[in-house]
Amino acid sequence: MNVQEPSRIEDAAWVAIALLGRTRGNRGELTAIPLSSKPERFQTLTEVYLFGSGERREVETTWFHNGTLIFKFRGIDTISDAEPLSGCEVRVPLAERTPLEAGEFFQSELIGCEVFDHRSGERIGSVTDWEDGGGAGILVVDRHLMIPFARAICVEIDPAARRIAVELPPGLRDINQP
Repeated sequence: MNVQEPSRIEDAAWVAIALLGRTRGNRGELTAIPLSSKPERFQTLTEVYLFGSGERREVETTWFHNGTLIFKFRGIDTISDAEPLSGCEVRVPLAERTPLEAGEFFQSELIGCEVFDHRSGERIGSVTDWEDGGGAGILVVDRHLMIPFARAICVEIDPAARRIAVELPPGLRDINQP
């Protein structure tokens, strides 16, 4: 079987689930910023790939301490061992993404979707970015039009067909003109 190193595999084959921060304690632990909204996702990790250093790491334990995610990797037992890992992205293969509930979507699935007016069928543009706007978040369409990702506005969402139908509130397009 041919196994490729993460640095040789396209970024699209991976999902970032955390960003490693500073060392914690003297046993080689690292703080992390979780990139998943599901904390239980970290409880079952056994193996991850660190992008930055590009290496596979076996997860010894993960837990939350006062709201901060902590990683302990097997074989990383001192502050000196852990320091080079600070700043690395913790990734898993795309196939290991956490399953979503009905009506939930991955941001990466929405980027690139074509956006259409639900009533007229007119093409508005394509999703070029996602911004956290508190609550539901914001779709950025063609780098300038900002559409709240709310069920009342985004009435049909079909990432498999790369299509989102919207019912924009009056004046939203005018506010967002470049």
